[in-house]
Amino acid sequence: MGWVPDGARANAAQTASATRRLLGRVLSRIPLGARRPSSDQRSPYRPRTAWGKPARAFLLMFVAADLLGAGLLMTPAASTDGEGLDFVAAVFTSTSALAVCGLSVISIGGQLSVFGQSVVLVLIQVGGIGIMTLASLLGSALVQRFSLRMQLNVQAENRALAVGDVRGIVSRVALVCLVIEAGTFAVVMPAMWLGHGMGFGEAAYSAFFHSVSAFNNAGLSLYDDSLTRFSGDAVILGAVAVAVVLGGIGFPVLLELHRHWRVPKHWSLHTRLTIVTSSLLFGVSAVLVIAMEWGNPDTLGGLHWWARITDGFFHGVMPRSGGFNVTDTGAMNDSTLLLTIMMMFVGNGSAGTAGGIKVATLAVLFLVLWSEVRAHDRVHVYGRRLPSDIIRQALSLTFLSMTVVAVTTVFFLHTTAFTFMETLFEVVSAVGVVGLSMGITPELPPWAQLLLVVLMIAGRIGPVTFVTAIAFRERKRRYDLAEGRTMIG
Repeated sequence: MGWVPDGARANAAQTASATRRLLGRVLSRIPLGARRPSSDQRSPYRPRTAWGKPARAFLLMFVAADLLGAGLLMTPAASTDGEGLDFVAAVFTSTSALAVCGLSVISIGGQLSVFGQSVVLVLIQVGGIGIMTLASLLGSALVQRFSLRMQLNVQAENRALAVGDVRGIVSRVALVCLVIEAGTFAVVMPAMWLGHGMGFGEAAYSAFFHSVSAFNNAGLSLYDDSLTRFSGDAVILGAVAVAVVLGGIGFPVLLELHRHWRVPKHWSLHTRLTIVTSSLLFGVSAVLVIAMEWGNPDTLGGLHWWARITDGFFHGVMPRSGGFNVTDTGAMNDSTLLLTIMMMFVGNGSAGTAGGIKVATLAVLFLVLWSEVRAHDRVHVYGRRLPSDIIRQALSLTFLSMTVVAVTTVFFLHTTAFTFMETLFEVVSAVGVVGLSMGITPELPPWAQLLLVVLMIAGRIGPVTFVTAIAFRERKRRYDLAEGRTMIG
């Protein structure tokens, strides 16, 4: 290295010192757990810094809220008969509402009083806002875990969640929920009041309940036949479908679309993959449902052509975690049921109210397959290279979800008298927190209903905490072993 003037050396030293102080301030604000105490501050009760702690805390809060909701539903004021729900029915209903699943073992409108319905509605809202907030906060924390340079690169690519932008996430999630729910209510309420012979108060209450349930992808309805009475009503079904799509697509995507909806080239990679994959799945699912059920007299076959298209499109959207239905799901063809199961397993966007493995995961798996077919050793999409850890997370999450579905289905088939399609449909609906049903959930024994409760909880908070855990537990090996190969295929 050549000679450097003393003044330049001093300036460089001052710059380096300022840079270290700045990095120290930035890193001190990253919420990755407690700092390692100095030698004079250490105690025998040193806290362990793992991201399993926030996940565990959220699970405990979820269970506490679930039990509180169940306790309220067991009070005499919660039911129309003045006796309250029994323990299993109360826990199942509370979990289904809080996990925004939609499966039910009771009649929400028939067995629950206004107080009980209000408890369910509050649980739906808390569950929807809570999961969107949790997923968004953990996503932001994952960005903050890495180096400052990577943080700045991600911030430049995705302006939805900036570095350190944690405090505003909760308020923005709540604002998005309220705005979309209010817009859905404004469309649905007049249609129910003027088009279906409801009184003003009944229409307002029904529209409010279903708007909240729709945006949060809960799928719980005041009516035993879900939304069948609105079959063919493009206004009501269209508004509910839009609310389901917006709630399930994910808060980061919604925020980014709000800012850059006119300039797709400024969208982040996550937003592009989510929008493109969701649009393809929505379109393909709707067209196939209409085609396969067009001549089925028990579903779409007996309706006017316009109602067939409207109801078919609605059912094409609902398996993505919506949970409502306007036709008898149990009367559908096996081909339609299998398509519905596949859509329920995938779900919708990340950091939203939808369940499933998420469309971004499906997109990553497809891109890996496409790269392998073309004999590429790297996965490239939209001018970006997918890192190997994202691919591993997608494979791990998909395999884990498939394993849970397979094991539970085999167990139910061995212990109950229901068919394979009925059992698989109900299990995937619970794991994917969708809520569509072939009508067997109320007929299951209490222990099986409690097992579905566990599946709903796992399907709601499991994927988020699982992916976060494996991301934060990543360790860099300082050595490698000799390569070994096995036969594939």
